[in-house]
Amino acid sequence: MLFFFGCIALLIAGYFVYGTFVDRIFGSDENRVTPAIAMADGIDYMVMPKWKLIFIQVLDIAGIGPIFGPILGALYGPVAMIWIVIGCIFGGAVHDYFSGMLSVRNNGASIPEVVGEYLGMPARQVMRLFSFILLMLVGVVFVLSPAKLLNGLTGINTGLLVACIFGYYFLATILPIDKIIGRIYPLLGFLLLAMTSALFVALMFSGHQVLPNLNFSNMHPADKPIWPLLFITISCSAISGFHSTQSPLMARCVENERQGRAVFYGSMIIEGIIGLIWCALGVSFYDNPQALSAVIAAGSPSAVVAEISHSLLGTVGGGLAILAVIVLPITSGDTAFRSTRLIVAETFKIKQEAISKRLLISVPLFVIGFVISTQNFSTIWRYFGFSNQCLSALVLWASAAYLAQRGKLHWIATLPAIFMTAVCVTFIANAKIGFGLDYDTSVIIGLIGAAVAFAIFLFKYVFSGKTVVETSA
Repeated sequence: MLFFFGCIALLIAGYFVYGTFVDRIFGSDENRVTPAIAMADGIDYMVMPKWKLIFIQVLDIAGIGPIFGPILGALYGPVAMIWIVIGCIFGGAVHDYFSGMLSVRNNGASIPEVVGEYLGMPARQVMRLFSFILLMLVGVVFVLSPAKLLNGLTGINTGLLVACIFGYYFLATILPIDKIIGRIYPLLGFLLLAMTSALFVALMFSGHQVLPNLNFSNMHPADKPIWPLLFITISCSAISGFHSTQSPLMARCVENERQGRAVFYGSMIIEGIIGLIWCALGVSFYDNPQALSAVIAAGSPSAVVAEISHSLLGTVGGGLAILAVIVLPITSGDTAFRSTRLIVAETFKIKQEAISKRLLISVPLFVIGFVISTQNFSTIWRYFGFSNQCLSALVLWASAAYLAQRGKLHWIATLPAIFMTAVCVTFIANAKIGFGLDYDTSVIIGLIGAAVAFAIFLFKYVFSGKTVVETSA
């Protein structure tokens, strides 16, 4: 119990101490005019209250990651919780902060344009294609997964639920951001936080001992290595590249740059806390990792969610807890399609004030999404974890380049960029879906890959002697 609450305390302290430090290094300026004011269009650019932005950002970036990732990570034991704390404070929250604030500094630009601004046109083109494919896959998966969960909860036909979710996504994609997203997200966010907290309180007063075995060695039943698999498995609660595609949505609605720490860094800390709770539930509810693994094997992490929720909160409370979990993919799927619309609009320079222009992009997107939903794309989806963390590394390198070009302390972004580069290269070298090399060789290749990326960064951005003087807008 002390270990768990110590982890929570570290995340909160990380927000106030390290979050403030990162914000000062970046140099947020309360007198600088933000895109929400300078480019207000009543559709995507508009001022919204900070508390709403936080709730929306939490749901935008979440998906099923802070639930399913920590449940799968719980197979490794309490060591997974250490990764959530360290990864969230020094990696994920920094990543989310810079993806949001650099968008603010670049007129609310989507992440491909932001990365391209600091890493060059080749990186911009790669990111455009990469982000489009990633977001379309996320959007479609986040139609199918909540439809299946709702089917199990209500018995309503899955096909009908898919049609309803697609219809909602379409409206959320084309309507002004304050009409649906700005109105219902705060309520859904409150439901998520309330039910997640209720589950842990119920665990404390149940017959289950919280974290009964504080063994920090690898407890995975299949003996899967912690490096690099844990850092791919637990992403959204520690660091996730998907978040960078969502942060620009709120960057277009921030009234003052000083709100950035709460909206971007703080929202990631909240997600880390949610991930900690679900990881603790996974470790504590089952007698051992083998029992947890058996439930996952029989019905995926959703079976774990259902069993824990109904056991701890009963039929009604468990149903509400499951509903709170269902909210997560839906509230990320809709903004995934919205982000894709904006990326396409920026790529082809299509203004989005007129509804006809939004429909021009959105209708083909949803046609493509529907076609994808009818296909077996499981092989492509297997690369999602790797691709997601590659995206996080690219965004961190772009953030480091931004800081280095301005003579600022780039290490706050460079160190996590090096780490995630090593994770990604090691994983793809060793994985069966990659090159399938032996483990030791893959680790060496991963370290070499990270060292090479670091050397290129130093040569191009640190030792080049080129500096940029940023002026206030």
